[in-house]
Amino acid sequence: MTISADLGIFLVSIAAGIIGALGGVGGGILIIPALTVIFGVDIRHAVGASVVSVIATSSGAAAAYVRDRLTNLRIGMFLELATTTGAVIGALLAAIVSVRFLYFLLGVVLFLSAVQQLWRLREELPPHIEPTGLAARLGLASSYPDSRLGREVGYEARRIPLGFVMMGFAGLVSGMLGIGSGALKVMAMDGAMRLPMKVSSTTSNFMIGVTAAASAGIYIGRGDVDASVAAPVALGVLVGALIGARLLVHMSNAGVRRVFLPVLVVIAAEMVARGFGLGI
Repeated sequence: MTISADLGIFLVSIAAGIIGALGGVGGGILIIPALTVIFGVDIRHAVGASVVSVIATSSGAAAAYVRDRLTNLRIGMFLELATTTGAVIGALLAAIVSVRFLYFLLGVVLFLSAVQQLWRLREELPPHIEPTGLAARLGLASSYPDSRLGREVGYEARRIPLGFVMMGFAGLVSGMLGIGSGALKVMAMDGAMRLPMKVSSTTSNFMIGVTAAASAGIYIGRGDVDASVAAPVALGVLVGALIGARLLVHMSNAGVRRVFLPVLVVIAAEMVARGFGLGI
């Protein structure tokens, strides 16, 4: 890689880190196409760098979000039981299973999720309910300080089994495709469990690094992580994630949703295109 190419990768990675930190989706949506199309990187190394970028996004943003009490650690750790299991299985299957149908299925699911997001585009907070069932027994209700609203915001989790199943699928997708599957994680928490959008995004940021780390060793063992590519990606994404974490604190939940929606549509379109053999 030349110095100019390294600089270009670094700048693209900063943008990926900002979007990943705000939307809770990781940087793969920008990293993989940019590396393969613009910089001519082999797709295997692009996917390997994407896994590294997901870990960097999580590391850069998660500490700030935990400090600001935006991340729900209890929910994140509980759901990681599903995502890490799915990630390991997905990484093992990646080398032997054709993933075109999975791409197509994921794209359709994300398009349907985008319609749901559009319906809730102006929703600032989900309706309040009293925690019941598994949510009450696990103590998943919490609160966070919202600087935009100027008050402490309480919230509750609901439909825990549905969220758990969706997280398992998110982990499987992450392990097979190397994209972090942050969009599915956000959808599971926002759409199924009805957490505030800020909490869904920040908790996803916390989780995607753990999920990616569960499968990263397998990618490294296969030789899919090229240090000359992964290094500028990781550094750029880390810088972008720190910038994004500062921005999110001052945004409304509806504002975060407006950032997440176009990213979701782009990811869905890319997944469907790959399903038809037209993607990168």
